[in-house]
Formats: sequence, structure tokens, C-alpha cells
Amino acid sequence: MAEDNTYESMLCVKPEVHVYRIPPRASNRGYRAADWKLDEPAWTGRLKITAKGKMAYIKLEDRNTGELFAQAPVEQYPGCVVESVTDSSRYFVIRIEDGNGRHAFIGLGFADRGDSFDFNVALQDHFKWVKQEGELAKLEACQSTAPKLDLSFKEGQTIKISIGNIKKKDAGGAKSRPMGGGLLPPPPGAKAGGIAPPPGGQQPVSAVQANTASLLDLGSPVSAAPPSSDMWGDFTSAGSNSCKDTVKSGWVQFS
Repeated sequence: MAEDNTYESMLCVKPEVHVYRIPPRASNRGYRAADWKLDEPAWTGRLKITAKGKMAYIKLEDRNTGELFAQAPVEQYPGCVVESVTDSSRYFVIRIEDGNGRHAFIGLGFADRGDSFDFNVALQDHFKWVKQEGELAKLEACQSTAPKLDLSFKEGQTIKISIGNIKKKDAGGAKSRPMGGGLLPPPPGAKAGGIAPPPGGQQPVSAVQANTASLLDLGSPVSAAPPSSDMWGDFTSAGSNSCKDTVKSGWVQFS
């Protein structure tokens, strides 16, 4: 026989539990703890609930030596292995086995109500986990047997994608930027580096100076100022003289 290497986990431990001899059940109404001799338990010791695979085991052990007194294998809960009594929440009836095919029913009681609650919850949580594992295994089996969906392209099959709101760019719409930083070409006849001088070696006369002199004093001759190398000097002297001439001649200057 192959050795079972399944890991055994601990679900619940209670340091004190009482065991009672119970009379045979006379009807199908259920067990009543009041029919037991609650003040005279047949045995008192420690309770452990362990799990190995899908099975749970209720073990009654000696508190000092750890020797096994009785054991109840539980395949499902609620079930016939563990039954609650009808008149109390601290007492149960469990079916123990000796490993040789023989079994017996004994009464199990807790002195504290919280211990009985933990006993009940430990069994419920284990078999809830067993149920979830079974449903998950069935789902995986159904998925493995179901035909797989083939999403690959068949030979000659194409796919068309429509993308909206995209405008085509006009290749000839872009304007070429002018070369040379946007400067205009020089006028014809101009030399590089400045404006060409007038013919005959004459210095250019400021147009502002000529117009100002003619407007300020029409009757008196204007003496020609000697040419100066500074173009703005004539303009400054003409402006200062024009103010004096305007007062003398009676003309009004508009600024």
C-alpha cells in the first residue's frame, strides 16, 4: 500500500472537552443534552480538529500524555458524523471509529459557549474550502474539454481599419522662406558699403532745411551756409534760426 504523504493541517485546538455516554435515540426527534448526566462526564481531555486533504478529523487526546482516546473522521458537515442537540448549543453527538470498522456515538460538551462556536466554525470553514476546490476543479475540466476559439487569420483573409478625422497634408502648400533674412536688394547703381554720392562732387542738401527756410522767410534772401561734413548740423542750425524768423515775420508755426 502506498504511503499517504498528504500534509495534515491543524484547524482547531481546545484544551478541555467532556465526553458523555448517551442513551440510544428512541425516536427521530434528535438528541437532548438534558437526558445525559452532565455532572458526571465519562472522560475529560483535549480536543483537536485536523485536516488531511478533503477529510477532517476530530481527535480526543489525553491532556498530559497526548495519547489518543477516540477519533471521528468527518467527510462532510453538517452530516451524520457530527450532530447538534436540540436543547443546547454547547453539546454535540459525534460518531467515533476505531479503525477496524466499528463505530459508536458519544456525547461531546464544552464548558464555554465560545469553544463550541469555534468548534462549529472550524468544521464549516474546512468544508466550505473543499466545496470551492471542487467547483474550481470542475470549471478547469470544462475549460480543458471545450473547443478552443481559433482567432488566427485564414488564408486570403484580410482586415480593414477605418480611421477618421485625419486630413491629408498638402505638399505644395508650404511657402518657401526668403533667403538672406528678408532684406531687399540694393537699388541699381549703388555701390557696396553705402549710397552713391551725387554727381559733380556737391554735398547733398537736406530737404528739410530747404523747405523750412522757404516757409519761414519768403521775402529775405537766405544766405547759403558753407557745406559741412555733418549732415545733421545744417538741420540743427536751420531749426534754431527758423524759430527766430517766425516771430519776426508773423508766421505761425504749427507743431
